[in-house]
Amino acid sequence: MSTEALHRLVVNGDVCGSGLLGWRAKLRMREAMYEVFEAGFTAAGIAEGAYHMEDRGDGVLVALAPDVPSAQLVGPWLEGVYQKLRQVNEGRLEPLRMRVAMHAGSVAQDAKGLAGRAVDLTCRLCDSGTARSVMQLADRAPLLFVVSDALYHDVVAEGGACIEPEHYRRARVSEKETDVEAWFHVPRLPIPPLPAQTSHEAPPSPAVPARDRPCATGVRAVPDPPPEQGGGAGHGGTVPPPASGPVEEGAAAGAGPAPAPYVHKYKIEHVGGDQQNFRDNTINTNGGFVGINKAAAPARTPAPGPPADDAPHTGPAPEGGDR
Repeated sequence: MSTEALHRLVVNGDVCGSGLLGWRAKLRMREAMYEVFEAGFTAAGIAEGAYHMEDRGDGVLVALAPDVPSAQLVGPWLEGVYQKLRQVNEGRLEPLRMRVAMHAGSVAQDAKGLAGRAVDLTCRLCDSGTARSVMQLADRAPLLFVVSDALYHDVVAEGGACIEPEHYRRARVSEKETDVEAWFHVPRLPIPPLPAQTSHEAPPSPAVPARDRPCATGVRAVPDPPPEQGGGAGHGGTVPPPASGPVEEGAAAGAGPAPAPYVHKYKIEHVGGDQQNFRDNTINTNGGFVGINKAAAPARTPAPGPPADDAPHTGPAPEGGDR
């Protein structure tokens, strides 16, 4: 076997909480773990001879053949793993939960197994304190996916089948000699719940819009809050209309356009200090009119015909009457 290092994609999977299991439960866990990984390879159309797999007790280490596209693992393989996890967890009192990490780089392989910095980094991303914290925060999620910064920008950010870069977030991983940035993703969550001390940088816009990608999960990304508007209605600013919820993908056609936002008919302008102008009337915000528009309102044209008996008197007031 050649020991020359080749550029390969490395995958490391680890089961959460396996140390609490008895040996019988651990054997059942290992069986389910391998079923999950193999279901991913089937979903991605990757033949058994196209990858090398090593047992790690409560985890698995895999290196793909150099000619296997990384996008097949980041997309269809990951989706297959997630779906199989959901299936094996049906009826389980303690659901199987996994952390999975990926990185690509130079990998050497000898009779004993895999070696190289790419292997080391992948395993540290998977076993990092940041990854463990995310799984504790997302305590109902069966799967966490972590990719290196390089793999994110080279593969994930480009989008593709079952790849949703808008749902990834970046955070720092500091383990042993490793101090790097990595990207975290919890399938079916808009954003992963990262620990407070890590960064939460949103990813750039994906190269392929979500609506044009197959395997879309239907999860909508949470947009960043809009910038603050300058001032409120009482200070010459404008009040933004209430935000409507996002339109779900696959909504029925012909539902009609969204209602137009409310537009104020009259503009309130800031004059100075506590004074504002409304329809040419100057108002003090602490109470009272300062200047009143004395222009007479336009006269109304009366309707044709004799006035009704109870119509108000519109002629001049009689002498001695109230004025």
